[in-house]
Amino acid sequence: MFLSGSAAAAFVPFAAPLHAQTANRLDPGGLTFRDFGTPDNGSSFTRGEQSIGGGTTQKFTRVLGIDPATQAVRLRFESIKIELLLPMGWQASEDGERAVAYTFDKRIRLIVWRVDFTFEGVKDAEHYAATKAGSIKARRPGVQAQARKLRDGSFVIVYENVPKGPSDSSGPRTVFDLVIPDPRNPKVGVLVTLGMPTAEAGRGLQLLALITENMRIDWQ
Repeated sequence: MFLSGSAAAAFVPFAAPLHAQTANRLDPGGLTFRDFGTPDNGSSFTRGEQSIGGGTTQKFTRVLGIDPATQAVRLRFESIKIELLLPMGWQASEDGERAVAYTFDKRIRLIVWRVDFTFEGVKDAEHYAATKAGSIKARRPGVQAQARKLRDGSFVIVYENVPKGPSDSSGPRTVFDLVIPDPRNPKVGVLVTLGMPTAEAGRGLQLLALITENMRIDWQ
């Protein structure tokens, strides 16, 4: 859910080098999953269930296939009906409304959600992206948020100077949002959120590109 805040300044050009990476589309820039994982033949993606804070249960997601050549693992997140290709050495789980994946030390974290724009109080993906960027800036002074529409109709938002979380050993962090509208129904979409230490953020958009270009969304 959004907090109130002005979104008028959300759609502004990215500062270099982010501008060069997002002129029209996300691009891996020659990087592969090998650059973000650990070769363990997929063993880190444990099957079963685990208990997390508050008594909530998360289910480890289903492994569909392992590709040693690219050092990537394909997983099915049934709760959101999405398949992701992720680096080896990561871990992943899901609850009733989101998919979660992260490096073993949780330095890099990924969350994928389904979004109902009407429920969130906005009319479409563009309104959602602009409102969220403006809201975060209003809610957290010092955080810089920039949003851009890509050629495929999705919207990328970059949040810089994000305070580190309680479990983070270093900070600040940079967070990337990609808002993907349903091509047949503009009132719903998918939100992909990727966060990492700012010191590593130079590769963040490339990793987001790798993950999203290999993502399979069941829109039905």
